[in-house]
Amino acid sequence: MTKVRALSLTAVAMLAFAANSVLCRLALQQEAIDAASFTVIRLLSGALALALLLGARGIPPARAGNWRSAFALFAYAAAFSFAYVSLPTGIGALLLFAAVQATMILTGLVRGERLTMSQLVGLLLAFGGFVHLLSPGLSAPPLGGALLMVGAGIAWGVYSLRGRGTRDPLAATAGNFLRTVPMAIGLAILGVGSVNIQSSGVLYAVLSGALASGSGYVVWYAALRGLSATGAATVQLSVPVIAALGGVLLLGEVVTMRLVLASVAILGGVAIVLRGR
Repeated sequence: MTKVRALSLTAVAMLAFAANSVLCRLALQQEAIDAASFTVIRLLSGALALALLLGARGIPPARAGNWRSAFALFAYAAAFSFAYVSLPTGIGALLLFAAVQATMILTGLVRGERLTMSQLVGLLLAFGGFVHLLSPGLSAPPLGGALLMVGAGIAWGVYSLRGRGTRDPLAATAGNFLRTVPMAIGLAILGVGSVNIQSSGVLYAVLSGALASGSGYVVWYAALRGLSATGAATVQLSVPVIAALGGVLLLGEVVTMRLVLASVAILGGVAIVLRGR
């Protein structure tokens, strides 16, 4: 793979991942759909898109993936949607990213990895930024939404860890998405009393599931062939920044000094840890 192709695919993938935050917040802010319905449609459309892609390769998606990973995927998607009922786009994306990286780093420590002094400084810097972001104040994010997004990040971190070493990540992702369908139907039944669905909300959810999630993963797996492990991890630092810019441009959100300082600390600290790994 040429360098230009790898960089182009990476840019598209990062835009797709950031688009999940923007699309979800856009739908919920406009009250075009409720959080449960957004989750259900996102997972169903993602499963359909990935099943069609696998079908073109002649691989039955039902044979790939597993139920534990599917549950982690479902937990991420559900907590993600409900968190964005109250969280601004950039703060939500930053909390999600921080929780994902913290889950993976702490898991490595539990399994015997050791941090260098610079990595320890980076970890403390990121933790300080996280505390600053959530500390009480006029610009502090709603605690309930923040905790939900942290839970979404932990679930996605678990999902990512379970997927390490998968021989065919696209097939595994398709299989896991397919297995979330009965869970999504269960969520739809539980939320039937508060359903609010408009055509624009459905469109946002389908775009999030089929394009930003399903097709985004396909592009990302293709991009990984031209990236080093460190490069792949580091480039994901751009996702919260892109999401925050999307929130400013499309939703009229304001970038506060709290968000800027927390982003510098969290993303900078994680970058130090990743570089050391």
